[in-house]
Amino acid sequence: MEESRSEKSALDRMLGIAAEVRAGEGATALLLSFAGFLTLASYYTIRPLRSGFLLPVNITLPGGVVIDGPVITSYSGAILAALFLVIVPAYGALASRVNRMRLINAVTFFFAGTLLIFSLFGQAMPGAALGILFFLWVGTFNVMVQAQFWSFANDLYTQEQGTRLFAIVGFGATLGGIAGSRLAASLLNSIGEYQLMIVAIVQLGVFLALLNVVNAREGGRAPEKKREAEEAVGKEGGFQLVMKHKYLLLIGLLTLAVQVTNTGGNYILDATLTDAAEARVPDGAGGQTEEAIRSERGRFIGGFRADMDFYQNIIVAIIQLFFVSRIFKWVGVGGGLFFLPILALVNYSIFALIPILSIIRVAKITENATDYSLQNTTRRALFLPTSRAAKYKALQAVETFFWRAGDMLSAMTTFVVVQMLQIGVRGYALVNIGFVLVWLVIAFNLYRENKRLTTEKRLAA
Repeated sequence: MEESRSEKSALDRMLGIAAEVRAGEGATALLLSFAGFLTLASYYTIRPLRSGFLLPVNITLPGGVVIDGPVITSYSGAILAALFLVIVPAYGALASRVNRMRLINAVTFFFAGTLLIFSLFGQAMPGAALGILFFLWVGTFNVMVQAQFWSFANDLYTQEQGTRLFAIVGFGATLGGIAGSRLAASLLNSIGEYQLMIVAIVQLGVFLALLNVVNAREGGRAPEKKREAEEAVGKEGGFQLVMKHKYLLLIGLLTLAVQVTNTGGNYILDATLTDAAEARVPDGAGGQTEEAIRSERGRFIGGFRADMDFYQNIIVAIIQLFFVSRIFKWVGVGGGLFFLPILALVNYSIFALIPILSIIRVAKITENATDYSLQNTTRRALFLPTSRAAKYKALQAVETFFWRAGDMLSAMTTFVVVQMLQIGVRGYALVNIGFVLVWLVIAFNLYRENKRLTTEKRLAA
């Protein structure tokens, strides 16, 4: 039996193309990869809908001030951050009372059920209300379900295993992003927005079934892991853990810096894209009603974003499969922190000089591709040397509140830059350059802390 376990299977050898896979590790890595595929596919299937629902909307405030879709999108991010001040402690309280699979099952069922409500009753809602509510729901769903999935993966793997195998798990998620965005682009016009939501619900159901299979499988292979999986995840809350440990706080600040920069870049893209949609379908075009014009602009925007998601996820797949594991091997997890901010510094310098949609599109595709592959895997791998409580509660706090706090800071930036100072996208790009410089300082400090912590863990082992 021991001899057979020491031999690599055909699956182990095949997955070795992407990372160093040892005997017996391939099956679980592949199942986790497929689960990651489904969770990203469900998100990208409905991701274009939030832009299609919200960007064409205008809200007139008292006094006649009109706020357009891109600005509403930016402000909605601030609302999300405030929501997570309540959601994170509630999630932590639940995690302190139930084991990991009950926690994961309950949260996933909640999101599948609320998405079903949107699919059944969304058409009856006013445009602005639907756009804002669905944007808030998608923002909550994306970060919470993704954070939970990576908490589970962190809990299954040791630090050494995760450093080797996370590239494979992340690659499956990347393929899910490609499939989901392509599915949205091909089905949006044929079956409509609300039927796409049903497709995402089915994907979530299969994703949840796979995680339960992996949990049972690993519990059978390692009895000590099974006992650990049946336990609740400590008593301290997510915010308590983050504020107590410098390392976790630095991860939170890094996440905030990345998100405020990325959200600012999204505003630059959204504003430029909205102008293009208005030029393509001007007011009064063809004698159409205001609702018909808004709908046509929304479909143009949704199709543009879905197409953009498809190409960016192809680049994500290439980076994830061929570069992430090798970068970790060459420069370590900490070294992986510096690739994205350097790229962002170049991109926003270009935006400040040439704010043209075609250039912004290409630059944001490359930036997002690096973010969703190397940067995301690096951030999650930073939790490998932490405690179980940190892997569930602190990771959830970082991936939700600190992520959305970046949106809140970006919303404040949008208010000052766009509403108060009336500065265009060139000025916004210069502001983003300042955020990137702060991001680099945080990354350097986190690199030092990660090196210290991993050295201590290695010596202790």
